[in-house]
Amino acid sequence: MVLSKVKAFAVYFDNLNEHNLPVFSGGDQISGRVVVDVTEEVRVRSLNIHARGVAKVRWTESRNTGANTAYTQNYTEEVEYLNHYDNLIGDERDDESPDEGFTTLCSGVHEFAFSLNLPQMPLATSFEGKHGSVRYWVKAELQRPWLLPVKVKKEFIVFEHIDINTPLLLAPQAGTKEKTLCCWFCASGPISISAKIERKGYTPGESIQIFAEVENCSSRVVVPKAALYQTQTFYAKGKGKQIQQLVSNLRGDPLPQGKSQSWEGKSLKIPPVSPSIIDCPIIRVEYALVVYVDVPGGLNLNLSLPLVIGTIPLHACSSRTSSISSQTSALSWSLQERPEAPPDYSDLAVSEEHRQDFLQGSDRSPPQEEEEPQGSLLVDPYPDTVEGCGGGEEASRSDACPSR
Repeated sequence: MVLSKVKAFAVYFDNLNEHNLPVFSGGDQISGRVVVDVTEEVRVRSLNIHARGVAKVRWTESRNTGANTAYTQNYTEEVEYLNHYDNLIGDERDDESPDEGFTTLCSGVHEFAFSLNLPQMPLATSFEGKHGSVRYWVKAELQRPWLLPVKVKKEFIVFEHIDINTPLLLAPQAGTKEKTLCCWFCASGPISISAKIERKGYTPGESIQIFAEVENCSSRVVVPKAALYQTQTFYAKGKGKQIQQLVSNLRGDPLPQGKSQSWEGKSLKIPPVSPSIIDCPIIRVEYALVVYVDVPGGLNLNLSLPLVIGTIPLHACSSRTSSISSQTSALSWSLQERPEAPPDYSDLAVSEEHRQDFLQGSDRSPPQEEEEPQGSLLVDPYPDTVEGCGGGEEASRSDACPSR
């Protein structure tokens, strides 16, 4: 059979990381080979490669315009980051052109080298989301006279590096909130929370040290908790679509009426996650640490501290500078040890066979609270009903609330 003459057709990249994955950044040179294995002599019109990098967004919404009338609105958008074309053999010709100028490949394995440079500009990090993606690939196409072309596509990974060793990302993050629980005309005492973290920028594999103080002057038993959330926002046709997913969480001990609880560096580890995407006009990936008080039978008290997940880990000198500057705050903490090295970001790439499983996964949203801005409605990752107060590792005081 004629088609069986091409036994193998593949694209290989030369520069691989320790996990044998092609990982690059803006301005890097990408080199590789197109390998053609033929069982007998084959005439070739052309062999070309086409490298592309594209961010795409797509979702649909159903709308009603009246009785028994409905339609589906499609939202799509695309941003191109890379478009490179190169001929490795010959030129593209029309099938009706004279039978001349073809290249003959003898039986055996043939390798054709290629190289290209990624643009010297901010590139969106490779990403797979429910309503959009950022993908980069090289596609090779073998054209033969009077036959269908043979094609192969190979994806590679791009990371736009984020260095957390900058003044903005080394700055401590802190906040305070308070609320009063009401039942008809009777108001109980307030619940207040103050929380602080050492800096705004982290890398996967690090642990966030949380310093918090919770006072419960209400008549209910409450539970302080914390959760790290990822927010994916997709933009198309002037409209946005947002998804929030739980990344990791922790909980404190039940806090009865009139007591307080302190967290002196309670640790929340960041698992392998995609870095923040902040420069793409149609896809944003953002993170926030939500320290909150779970109020049974009421809306939670939430305090959100924005985070940036970077790719370049904290330097030792930056760690000292950040700790020194943070001592001026009302909440103090001991100097954090040097963080663990972050995992190789190529582990975050989503293969084709896992892509559908990822898209079908259920979304988790953060805990609910009144008067929060749009997009911050939260669902408690630790749903429970507290019936009593239990002892725990964190400090509790009986004099947290003033006598009335």
